[in-house]
Amino acid sequence: MGALLLGTVALTLSVGHTITPPGQVLRALAGDDLPGVSFAVRELRLPRAVLSILAGLSFGLGGVAFQIMLRNPLASPDIIGISIGSSAAAVLAITAFGLTGMAVSLLAVLSGLGVAAAIYLLSFRNGVAGARLILVGIAIAAMLQSVIAYALARAPSWTLQDALRWLTGSVNGATLPQALPLLVSLTVFGALLLACRRDLEAMRLGDDTAAALGVSLTRARATIMLGAVGMIAVATAVTGPIAFTAFLSGPIAMRLAGPGRSPVLMAGLVGAALVLIGDFIGQQMLPARYPVGIVTGALGAPFLVYLIVRANRTGAF
Repeated sequence: MGALLLGTVALTLSVGHTITPPGQVLRALAGDDLPGVSFAVRELRLPRAVLSILAGLSFGLGGVAFQIMLRNPLASPDIIGISIGSSAAAVLAITAFGLTGMAVSLLAVLSGLGVAAAIYLLSFRNGVAGARLILVGIAIAAMLQSVIAYALARAPSWTLQDALRWLTGSVNGATLPQALPLLVSLTVFGALLLACRRDLEAMRLGDDTAAALGVSLTRARATIMLGAVGMIAVATAVTGPIAFTAFLSGPIAMRLAGPGRSPVLMAGLVGAALVLIGDFIGQQMLPARYPVGIVTGALGAPFLVYLIVRANRTGAF
């Protein structure tokens, strides 16, 4: 996965409206002023690549944490309403209050954390059962989708395009300063997840086994949710809800890591690769230029149907 990421970064930095030779890319990154090259590499392509990697890491790590904790591949922030909570707050901020920039991002982060807390409290009854939390999350997600639809229907024309662009999930117009919140989020909330890595591995064996191994399930779940939701909310605030990245990263990482190995770090790398490759496909390999969220959505929707069909056949539903 590391080699795939490096290769894709090299491709992203070299290919755009024009193809830049690798030597010139390296010179531009080193600070040389090359007419027609330095601006494209340092100001346009590099920020897209950095933002794609950091956002993908955040979505991948947050998504797999939920899936392991609840022992269900459908337990993704995409599915259970956390990303939609951030989206609803951002859309209302843009369309109803005319906010932009940092104010929208801050409201999106706070809303994501608030929705996660509401889902946790509503599903808590002598502990948190995975199926109950997923059902509560899906119900809240449906209500929040109605809020988004209402806000878009009543939005004035001059804010509607901004809201729709944000909802799609995109790294268009990326700048390096936008990567700073993601970097801080990964440092703080990622450390929380890594601190709970042993607890996550025990939870893969079931709640009873994890408790027998000394895991405080309530404390561990609260800490894991805080770390995962923090990363997802910040990433959503910066790039918008890049569809199905959190959902796809975990199952792919589990296949790649193999039995008996932790998929957590692998899921982060898979998420980064999905966003980076999805953005490259959307910008360079299709008849028109599409935001990365459209590409990942097209990949994730069939996979969701496959998981539901497989779970139904095995009696999980």
